Formats: sequence, C-alpha cells, structure tokens
Amino acid sequence: MNEVQNQWDERYSNEEYFYGKKPNEFLKDELKKLQAGKILFPAEGEGRNCVFAATKGWESVAFDSSIEGQKKAILLAKEMNVSIEYSLKSYSEFVAKENFFDVVALIFAHNSNRQNVHRKMISYLKKGGMIILEGFNKNQLNYGTGGPKSLDLLFSKDELEEDFKSLSSLIIEEKILSLDEGKHHFGQSSVIRLIGVK
Repeated sequence: MNEVQNQWDERYSNEEYFYGKKPNEFLKDELKKLQAGKILFPAEGEGRNCVFAATKGWESVAFDSSIEGQKKAILLAKEMNVSIEYSLKSYSEFVAKENFFDVVALIFAHNSNRQNVHRKMISYLKKGGMIILEGFNKNQLNYGTGGPKSLDLLFSKDELEEDFKSLSSLIIEEKILSLDEGKHHFGQSSVIRLIGVK
C-alpha cells in the first residue's frame, strides 16, 4: 500500500462521508441533459457521484485505490437501493474496453499523471461520448477550501485544452463557486469545468 492510498484510506475510514453523500452539482446538472447509458467514475472515493448516477438509471462503473472508499460506496448504493460496479484499482491498474462508455466523469479526480490519464479516459469513450470534468484550478491554493496542496496536481485551462484537444465541442470554464460538498469541499473555491464530446 503506498502513501497516497494510506492517506485516502485514513480519510475515508470514519463513519461520516468525507465529501458528503450528495452528488456534485455540475455533474448532476449535466446528467439531467443526457439519456442514461454507461458511465465511468475514476477516483470515485466514497461513491456519492456513481451512486447518484445509478439512481438515475445509469450503468455506473467506478474505481479507486482506497478500500475504505469502496466499502462506503457499496454501503451508500445499498442505502439508495441501486447497483454499482466498483473496482479497487489505481489509475495505472484500471483497464476498460476502448469506445465503451457514454460518459467519463472526472469529478475532482486530480492525479500526478494528468496528461496520460486524460488521454486514456478519452480512449474509453464511445464516438459521441462525453467527458464531464470538474476540478480545482491553480488559483485554489489561495482559497484553502479543499483540494491538492501541490500546484502540479491542480488544473489550468491551457493544460486541459491540450489534454482534451482531440475532443469536439470543447467547453472550459473557470469559476469561483461556493462549494458545499461535506466539510472538506466547503466555501469559496476556484474551480474549472470542462465538457467535451468525442
């Protein structure tokens, strides 16, 4: 078990849900516009987003390296009376069929191998499939309301434009929002949102 996995297992080991049980608002709004299909949630943690999608008829597939996150996601799915598929895997370990998913939802899925991960996620999308991304941009270091403390792990518009340049209809917005996602994404925050179609 590596240090990063240890850190997340420790965070998720409490009974309380670290980022709450409610889905991310941006994801919620975007899924309303789409017909349910197959959706992938990388770095899904305690399952709030994949469980929400399942309640709306999506075939929800998720992965994360934290066993504590997986346990709580399964509990939440039972509580909401839905089924999810949740693999205990890191980004490098997870493999899916290419051209398989209708949506890949990257919700605060920051990682140290950003460019390669993003390209891998594009390969899993069907033609016409969509990436939905929300994360912290580099200005978030000035806010202290959640997210990575390393500039390299935060997003910039230029980086995301480069990572997802193969997608059509690419929309990227930077926003200052008042987040309310548990105690650890709470308050004024600097985020970046992206929608792109393969």
